[in-house]
Amino acid sequence: MSIRLTRRSALFASASLGGAAALPSWVWAQEAANDSAALADQVDAFVKRTMAGFPDQPAVSVALVKGGEAVLTRGYGVRAIGGAAVDEHTLFAIASNTKAVTCAALAILIDEGKVKWDEPVRTYLPGFSLSKPELNDMVTVRDLVSHRIGFGLGAGDLLFWPNSDRTRAEIMAAIPHVPIEDGFRTSYHYCNLMFVVAGEVVAAASGMPWEDFVQTRILDRLGMTDTLPLMTAADPAKSALPHGRIGPPLRYQGGMQTIGRSIQEVWNWSSAGAAGGIVTTPADWAKWIAVQLARGRLPDGTRLYSEARANEMWRPNIIISNSAGPTAELPGRAIASTYATGWQVQDYRGERMITHGGGAPGYVSGTVLIPGRDAGFSYFTNAEESFLTRALRSGITDIIMGKADFDWVADGVRLQAEGNAKSIAAAAEIDAKQAAGAPPSLPLAAYAGTWRDPWYGDIVIEARATGRGRNRKTGLSLRFSRTPSLQGPLEAYDGDTLRTRFTDRREEDAFITFKLENGAPVSATMKAVSPDADFSYDFHDLRLTKV
Repeated sequence: MSIRLTRRSALFASASLGGAAALPSWVWAQEAANDSAALADQVDAFVKRTMAGFPDQPAVSVALVKGGEAVLTRGYGVRAIGGAAVDEHTLFAIASNTKAVTCAALAILIDEGKVKWDEPVRTYLPGFSLSKPELNDMVTVRDLVSHRIGFGLGAGDLLFWPNSDRTRAEIMAAIPHVPIEDGFRTSYHYCNLMFVVAGEVVAAASGMPWEDFVQTRILDRLGMTDTLPLMTAADPAKSALPHGRIGPPLRYQGGMQTIGRSIQEVWNWSSAGAAGGIVTTPADWAKWIAVQLARGRLPDGTRLYSEARANEMWRPNIIISNSAGPTAELPGRAIASTYATGWQVQDYRGERMITHGGGAPGYVSGTVLIPGRDAGFSYFTNAEESFLTRALRSGITDIIMGKADFDWVADGVRLQAEGNAKSIAAAAEIDAKQAAGAPPSLPLAAYAGTWRDPWYGDIVIEARATGRGRNRKTGLSLRFSRTPSLQGPLEAYDGDTLRTRFTDRREEDAFITFKLENGAPVSATMKAVSPDADFSYDFHDLRLTKV
């Protein structure tokens, strides 16, 4: 397995990877910067240094709040390679940072007596059901937003990742078929799918779609005039465009390039907006950070939600991980990392940190609150350089706390190089196994047909002719029926395992392994080819049978 920060790690980077880096020649004051201007200058210098350490990064934007005031909202770099500069009003996809906004929407409805955290979901959505029927009347609203129902990591994400044509109603109808692999409330498994349900609770209790509630009851009240609840309305001319590495040899390798002409081209989660739909700017998100630190109080003294609700949203509901705590080599390692209600809560260098990350194709972002310092910040990027965002997250936190004992930039550059080397070696091993692989048991045409999974739906395998005359060959192509980008040639790999070559190289290829009975394929399973594949490609959860 390669050393790489996956999107899961970008969302929850509570542990420091690797050994200690040498102390940098630059150091800031050992005491925390109490002067807002000095703090802003230190963070500004650190962001510039981080970008210098990761020179392929097109853009970074930062929002920094101290004492209820935005002390730094700034863009660095360009919207697209060779393009115009970003600024504090440039839009970025923030993906799962949206989850805290969905929980704030629920908190508002709880204050109004329309929802209760510990009321069964069926109180508001009578048709809600799961693949374990015994849980149907037990799952509460709090469970939906705590990642503790028992779904596996990223379960059901293929319903909307990559961009799908499904509606919210269709996603809700698929939920009873999505497998639950673990015990109820026993373990933490990150689950976007249940935040879709949480958004439907907001809609049912308020009488308006999730995005309309967020717009009118949160964004408008905070004066977040640039922010959009759904990315489909984002103007490409005002947006930082997505960038990434799409190989060869694997995704996340090769040169940096623009991978979309708009946010929505690579990230259309309008059907799953409550899990990751918001696009925003540093200037706007600073207002969100300020109201979080103020426990729901707005600048005019009124409240978005009560202090009681604010405290509830920061109260841990499930343990993510635990350890012996920080060491010289791992200075940021938490003794306990937990998930609360739309927020991760952990210790960091002896202080409480409230945080969440967000990862989308071409974007990684994060929000960090340090209540004991009355400070918080967010970083937004338009590429997938997760070691850069790791450096921003921990480095800026250290500046706020007055720490200067670890060089997060140098450590990230080292780990990225090690990860790249291991990923390239893994790619070579995958190709070598294919070159030495046994031929399929059957003629390729025997694997053709419509293959159905109970929650995803149909995957179609068809005969495909290439070439002309004597060079004409018959092969296979595979197509996910509800996911336009997941289609392309299917080729022999090893025995009854075939592999895809999706035409859209922004996507992750998959192995498909067939089970034969009486000389015919009757069922199949899938898994991602690359060890670095994002967890939302939950191919492994598919259980395909031939129609």
